[in-house]
Amino acid sequence: MLSERRLQVLRAIVQDYVGTEEPVGSKALTERHNLNVSPATVRNDMAALEDEGYIAQPHTSAGRIPTDKGYRLFVDRLAGVKPMSVPERRAVQHFLDGAVDLDDVVGRTVRLLAQLTRQVAVVQYPSLTRSSVRHVELLSLAPARVMLVLITDTGRVEQRMVDCPDPVSEASVADLRARLNSRVAGQRFTEVPRLVQDLVDSFDGEDRGAVAAVVATLLETLVEETEERLVIGGTANLTRFGHDFPLTIRPVLEALEEQVVLLKLLGEATDPGVTVRIGHENEHEGLNSTSVVSVGYGSGDQTVAKLGVVGPTRMDYPGTMGAVRAVARYVGQFLAES
Repeated sequence: MLSERRLQVLRAIVQDYVGTEEPVGSKALTERHNLNVSPATVRNDMAALEDEGYIAQPHTSAGRIPTDKGYRLFVDRLAGVKPMSVPERRAVQHFLDGAVDLDDVVGRTVRLLAQLTRQVAVVQYPSLTRSSVRHVELLSLAPARVMLVLITDTGRVEQRMVDCPDPVSEASVADLRARLNSRVAGQRFTEVPRLVQDLVDSFDGEDRGAVAAVVATLLETLVEETEERLVIGGTANLTRFGHDFPLTIRPVLEALEEQVVLLKLLGEATDPGVTVRIGHENEHEGLNSTSVVSVGYGSGDQTVAKLGVVGPTRMDYPGTMGAVRAVARYVGQFLAES
């Protein structure tokens, strides 16, 4: 375990390096920070931190920079995340309040996160495997054509056209709508197939063809939409950090194009807390020079998806963690109210 004084020196090195982009020397530390010890003591502490792998010396400089291990300890021992200012919170709420549906709120969230953190923003759509049915609407469009509208508790809306084998009356459509909702409204998506398996047999022979077509379309929709969806934004922000990537930015950009990689980076959607993966903690080799800050979001106590940012390890961790957590809270409020 590091002593509190050496932890204080490490914090100062991280803060200065993140702020100045320059390796940090003992003289600069004693001038900028109230460490209450002599420069010689600071040099000794820095030597100990280097021996233990928390800081390192770039070849071209007399100063030191944090290692992945140093950033990890800095994040683990944070006193707290940096709260957003009142104007920032107002701006976030105003920006997201204008959203009209789930697609709009996801798009706005990606742009907002990228602007607030100046990193790459990644937002996962609420997973249907963790969603529930709010309502199923059926609309008669023609004698043998019905529109099925599936509305989830996370504000997701899916529409499908259903061509029935025979004409179906308005009364039959209304009856099917009522019976469908009595079975599936409020139920998890994973339960729906079991709940509707005998629905066709409960109808008279003349309506069974139409009911079978609607049920089949509903089940197809569930299968199609269980695939995870992600939206990414702010990739151009990485070009500001070219010197933070040891060789080239290409491996980072290639990794960001792989949805499976990004889903793994964000972590399990069931984990609601802020997660920080630093440097080599990211399994994908192309992202070993980056850090990922992610958090779960959802309505009420239920976490339905993750959002986060990807940037260089030289990151303002308290500010980034605060922004990601605040945005997730606002998105959760939208889902709860939608």
